Amino acid sequence: MSAGPDPTPSGTLTYEDASRRIEEIIRRLDSGDAGLRETLELVREGRTLIEFCAGELDAVGQGLQELRLDELVARLQGEEAAASSAGEAEDGA
Repeated sequence: MSAGPDPTPSGTLTYEDASRRIEEIIRRLDSGDAGLRETLELVREGRTLIEFCAGELDAVGQGLQELRLDELVARLQGEEAAASSAGEAEDGA
């Protein structure tokens, strides 16, 4: 039986590796061939991997949200600069 990847803070486990291992665990559990103790071990490992994946998704989601906020600020600053330039042009006319 494979122990699978170790989701440690060392950063060696990737989301993709964890997802593949979760799929392997599900196939093994669905096969009905795992004994009671192996089933318990697989469920524990799967739970740890799912928590790892959820954390990775949260981190990516946070990063995307920050990017959207940065884009919004840049767009608002651009609109503010354009409005300011338009106001100056009207004053000069």
